[in-house]
Amino acid sequence: MTRIVVIDLHGQFTHLERRALRDIGVDTEIVSADTPADELDADGIVLSGGPDMDRVGNAPDYLDLDVPVFGICLGMQLIALERGGTVGGGDYGGYADVDVEIVDDEDPLVGSLAPETRVWASHADEVKELPAGFTHTATSDVCGIEAMSNVEAGLYGVQWHPEVAHTERGEEVFENFVTICESA
Repeated sequence: MTRIVVIDLHGQFTHLERRALRDIGVDTEIVSADTPADELDADGIVLSGGPDMDRVGNAPDYLDLDVPVFGICLGMQLIALERGGTVGGGDYGGYADVDVEIVDDEDPLVGSLAPETRVWASHADEVKELPAGFTHTATSDVCGIEAMSNVEAGLYGVQWHPEVAHTERGEEVFENFVTICESA
């Protein structure tokens, strides 16, 4: 059975990320971000959302493990910063329903959602510039980079929250990540 751990970056929806994975038959648990990288035993890692970069613990070290990593909101921003991208304040701010346009329908994480899907997202902070080697995979009217992927490195991120009921087809995103982990 595929095992995917959810790294707790202190977001309010972390438990829903674990539940979404459990509901699709994945062996999963929530793990503290203070866990040393060499103690993680998983086929994949989800970096949860969270309030700020000051509480990410050892999460940057997890990007160098030989397993796929899926960053959600703050998790995506962490991946971008650690790989040389930039993050800044969003023009829109708080949580809202957003229509996201998938700009890469070949992307293994979000391509199946093309051409458009409705999501629940926070844009207090967002990725402003992609790191080298990443592909811009989704956009919206309120955020230029709603999703990104580096398939070769096994690093993926979305600005929105696929784990909440307000997001259409959120379960599909998790199923796609499981497929990525099983293929790695």
